[in-house]
Amino acid sequence: MSDRPAAHGGHGPSPFVEIERARWAELAPGTPQPLEPTELHRLAGLGEPLDEREVSEVYLPLSRLLNLYATGARQLHGRTSAFLRTASDTTPFVIGVAGSVAVGKSTVARLLRELLARWDDTPQVELVPTDGFLLPNAELERRGILEKKGFPESYDRRALLRFVTAVKSGAAEVRAPFYSHERYDIVPDAEIVVRRPDVLIIEGLNVLQPPARNGLAVSDLFDFGVYVDARTQDIAEWYVRRFQRLQTAAFSSPRSYFHRFASLGPAEAREAALGFWTSINEPNLRENILPTRSRATLVLRKSDDHTVRSVALRKI
Repeated sequence: MSDRPAAHGGHGPSPFVEIERARWAELAPGTPQPLEPTELHRLAGLGEPLDEREVSEVYLPLSRLLNLYATGARQLHGRTSAFLRTASDTTPFVIGVAGSVAVGKSTVARLLRELLARWDDTPQVELVPTDGFLLPNAELERRGILEKKGFPESYDRRALLRFVTAVKSGAAEVRAPFYSHERYDIVPDAEIVVRRPDVLIIEGLNVLQPPARNGLAVSDLFDFGVYVDARTQDIAEWYVRRFQRLQTAAFSSPRSYFHRFASLGPAEAREAALGFWTSINEPNLRENILPTRSRATLVLRKSDDHTVRSVALRKI
């Protein structure tokens, strides 16, 4: 374990402590790995290797840490209510998972949902991607920002804030819009319904964004923030490989928004993917996503093979 700067690009004192993988793996000794190989295959993203060792050494300790934070928050709530002599139900523990396109944040969020639900104190866990809060394509076109889909301005941030606020306040049932990656758009009349979970995971590119001046951001409602980190050149290569794999997967469907790319040759597909990366995804990463890394509670640092090499945890 070292105290070197972990989640920012500067030097000197840091609010984070960086824990190398071998040390991190020792933090949940004797905890059985509860997921079957078929479950790991289902949870893994396209082109992301995920095996029992990665789960046992990285994500089991993380799920245990999050479980401790969640139960600690519940106990603090009970003690605060007793001090104030008020009676109020506990509210969900909210976790934000952020990171670039293709870095693997969706896989991390899915894994945490499955693992946290195995702990006795947090049996009900819901996962809501922020894709559902993207503005519909028609509205993005009207505003002239369809090419900036995924940038902060392409989301209905007020609707997202209202949603998390309602869940956090203990509402019995809260509904979120549903997004189809095949259609590349919001699906009218389709919803995700959340009913008083123990833990709510919000996953998305920009969920750790700070508030606007004199405003409130969805990150202000998080109890814990996770940032999935990797070198930009590695993420670019993962993005290209994923695009090429999607050619024979989702893009092959005539219903897919990206069906026009299904017949491209390997060189053409790589060129198209790099075009999307350099014009949209890399600028979004550098301008909007990467600057939020220091706002996380914990940073997962990945190597070029998608495995986590170290963990940076904010000091308490």
